[in-house]
Amino acid sequence: MLHPVDALKVSVAAPVFNEVEILPEFIRRVDAVLDSIPGGPHEIVIVDDGSDDGTRDLLTQGIAARHRLVAVKLSRNFGHQAALSAALDHVSGNVIILMDGDLQDEPEEIPRFIERHREGFDVVYAQRASRKEGLLHRTAYAVAYRLIAGLSSVALPLDAGDFGLMSGRVVEHLRNAPERQRYLRGLRAWAGYRQIGMPVHRAARAAGSTKYSWSKLFGLAFDGLFSFSVAPLRAAAIFGGLAILLSAAYAVYSILAKLLIGATPQGFTAIIVVMTFLSGTNLLFLGLLGEYLGRIYEEVKRRPIYIAESVIRHAPASSGILAGLREPG
Repeated sequence: MLHPVDALKVSVAAPVFNEVEILPEFIRRVDAVLDSIPGGPHEIVIVDDGSDDGTRDLLTQGIAARHRLVAVKLSRNFGHQAALSAALDHVSGNVIILMDGDLQDEPEEIPRFIERHREGFDVVYAQRASRKEGLLHRTAYAVAYRLIAGLSSVALPLDAGDFGLMSGRVVEHLRNAPERQRYLRGLRAWAGYRQIGMPVHRAARAAGSTKYSWSKLFGLAFDGLFSFSVAPLRAAAIFGGLAILLSAAYAVYSILAKLLIGATPQGFTAIIVVMTFLSGTNLLFLGLLGEYLGRIYEEVKRRPIYIAESVIRHAPASSGILAGLREPG
């Protein structure tokens, strides 16, 4: 079933953090793409995640020049997934394009997403056919995606980032998801409806340097793993059961050896190795338990995911001024 072209109201939502070098080009390219899409009015929702390099001033200036631009300014840096959530909370379209603001997600791909949406798909996600990162980064991404997908209780697509299209009803489900430890690409898959992947080229950054350090990448991977799988907890129980079986088997062997051949198994070194191994394993699984408990601790505090300091939209033509609104996060 095709969706009427004239009924489309597209919202492009993107978080930015210290992207003063890239932001003008990003807005220009997205603006040009939206001009080519029938329907509307379309909008560009930019979430400033606590920038301190002039990005905020640039956004305010851009509001005056582009009527479809909306600027959401967070009170501090809350992180990438929180900023994505803020972007989804402030869109008003019935078709939402979620993407990064560093031009690694190319705006010119948006019409292809919309074509698949018109075929009846509620979610069209980008699958990275190629990436411009180094070999170490590419390997880490590939391993993480496959590990999370393999252990997840939800069918998660491989090599699919946040870049993609969602219908308004899917976004509404994501808004209503109460969890604080966000892994939006996983929540998108969890929401269901008709979903399809689309191969895209992942471009290099247009300027500046990545804001995703290795610690943040590992944190995102852990959020994906622990939010959608209890396999690590089950692994602890399985490993404990195997250790008990092996210990029982060795005890039976020791008794039989003593009774039948009068020999007592020796091996001080072996005992130390086994004790050290089991102690390390216990600490590892205690750490896994700590990851789950830490996430429970964050959830029960019920703090907001982000705090929006201000939301600025273009004022009506008759007012001649910028419209600024304060909203809670």
